[in-house]
Amino acid sequence: MTPRRPLSCFAAAAVAVAATAGWGHADPLPSGSIGGVFGVGGGTGRYASSLGMGYFRGGQAAWQPMNPERRIGWSLKWSCLFGTMYSADSARVDIYLRTLQMDFMAGIRIRPGANPRRYLALRGGVELLRSNEPVQPDSSRAFVGPVAAAAVEQYAFGAFLFNVDVRYGLIGSGPAEIALLIGASFSLP
Repeated sequence: MTPRRPLSCFAAAAVAVAATAGWGHADPLPSGSIGGVFGVGGGTGRYASSLGMGYFRGGQAAWQPMNPERRIGWSLKWSCLFGTMYSADSARVDIYLRTLQMDFMAGIRIRPGANPRRYLALRGGVELLRSNEPVQPDSSRAFVGPVAAAAVEQYAFGAFLFNVDVRYGLIGSGPAEIALLIGASFSLP
């Protein structure tokens, strides 16, 4: 009975290779990714002093099915970031202003050159922001508004997606801040 197992595994592998041998296009890139993100940022405009500057850490997930033969594709991205803001004027009880930001964005990905593993992404969407103390001058702790991001994404080692994002959020409707985020994700088929 034991000699049949290696033979059946070999037969299954041979069938799989034969079934995929006739495909004439490039292997598709992984459609999904999930991983972590870290970055720095701060308030802008009238929120520069009330938000201060700080760092973010959290998670991200993306769905962006794309074939390497195409130069343009679509993308969906979700992230959840925990922020610790230093020198924030809004931090009156705690020493730091702590934030939670969740955003969902949709956009396009563009392959700028011949490298099928590098992309530029432009996305926009909605963000929810919550802080541990009221953000001045609005005197509120919860905000909802638009967010936009531009990113460079690079696939590496066949199973990882690295990204550098510049994100600007809450556009015109709450505490405005800009952040530079660096992420690493596992690619999912």
